[in-house]
Amino acid sequence: MFPISFYIGLILIGIFAGFASGLLGVGGGFLMVPLQFFLFSSVGVDPSLAMMVSLGTSLAIIIPTASSGAYQHQKKNKSIVKPAIRLAVFGIIGGFCGGLLANVVPSKILQIIFACLLFIVALDMLFGSRADGENALIDFNLLNAAIVGFSIGVVSGLLGVGGGVFLIPALCILFGFSLIQAIGTSSVFIALAAIGGLISYIYTGWSVNPMPYSLGYVSLVNFVIIVLFSVPMATIGAKLVYKMPKERLKQIFSIILIYMAIKMIGFDPIAILLGL
Repeated sequence: MFPISFYIGLILIGIFAGFASGLLGVGGGFLMVPLQFFLFSSVGVDPSLAMMVSLGTSLAIIIPTASSGAYQHQKKNKSIVKPAIRLAVFGIIGGFCGGLLANVVPSKILQIIFACLLFIVALDMLFGSRADGENALIDFNLLNAAIVGFSIGVVSGLLGVGGGVFLIPALCILFGFSLIQAIGTSSVFIALAAIGGLISYIYTGWSVNPMPYSLGYVSLVNFVIIVLFSVPMATIGAKLVYKMPKERLKQIFSIILIYMAIKMIGFDPIAILLGL
């Protein structure tokens, strides 16, 4: 149905998003959503539909991808599972609400929101100065876990991301988690919290998505191809997080994210430089 370059693009998405998911404790949605959107747009898919399918498919991919990384993290640190589950119970509910909200928010607004998210993530990677194990600002009790988990879940469902880009700083700053502990906890959380958003995207897109081989707003073709590469790469990334210095990798990802954010709001720096 699509040219071979489309499927090559899906393979590359799986490789890079999977590696980022395991290494940085994020779902990889911040890469999968804009890259899938660009691929769909390049083959003539309506932008509104392209955005919704990119969001829904991203959440579907996040579940097995993040689970792969979470398995590796919990082998190194058993203490991450209990707080992650407590957060995820409320994250699933928030994810479902966020997915419903995304169905009524205009796609252009979602693109702008996502561009801002990419800028925030990029700046945090470049200039973030969170220290490991800082004193907690609030206690990690059921009420605070419910508020944080639900809020991150809403963001996850609305933007088609795992929510780790918000959860990790929240765990470090609010609850005093070390960065390594926050990454592991985030991996478990996003694997569970994405379920709520996924259900809402399947439900809202069930009778309106004209793409073949789809389940609501989830492209089964994209899902299968990306997962084949994202799951093993997430395993590799999760193993490397305990051995590899991340500063240089964060800088590379930051440059990529800033470029995608600029392109998401309608400008392509490379095309402008080339006079296209």
